[in-house]
Amino acid sequence: MNKKEKHNKENNKNEMKDIEITVDEPVNQQEETVNKEALEKQLKDLNDKYLRKLAEFENYKRRTDSERSEFFAYASEKLITEMIPVLDDFDRVMKSYDEKHDIESFKKGVELVYDKFRKVLEKQGLKEMDSNGKEFDVHLHEAIMQQPDDSHAPDTVLDTAQKGYYMKDKVLRHAKVIVSAKPE
Repeated sequence: MNKKEKHNKENNKNEMKDIEITVDEPVNQQEETVNKEALEKQLKDLNDKYLRKLAEFENYKRRTDSERSEFFAYASEKLITEMIPVLDDFDRVMKSYDEKHDIESFKKGVELVYDKFRKVLEKQGLKEMDSNGKEFDVHLHEAIMQQPDDSHAPDTVLDTAQKGYYMKDKVLRHAKVIVSAKPE
């Protein structure tokens, strides 16, 4: 170690001796005890409130999970209740056909049941898509085939192979359609 380093080291030691650490002593020991007790009481109260809120939240979560499960389990109850009379009508039509073998009354019975069934579904918000003659729309239709046709503009729906349906305003099922193409 050279002279300069030794000199710096000694100066640092001397500076360290000059630093004095002072701690403020409490004015009154009794005042410190009162403050400590008040803080401990406040901490205990806050901890108790926290635990109560936590328990309330857990109960809330359990209750809403249970309600949600029950809702989904019985969500179709209204629809099923409305479908029971349609099922009863099908039973009557089938029983009538078994007894009489009358094709005309059987056909009429099936048509009545079909109309009733359609009304129940419409009441629930089901709407049929009208696609024939409309312009092809990828948001509504699924093209299964293109057919050259000079009587219609290109990309016009010529025929519907499978009907599409809306549930209120949402597309429930895309219509499968045959679309016109330019003749070659």
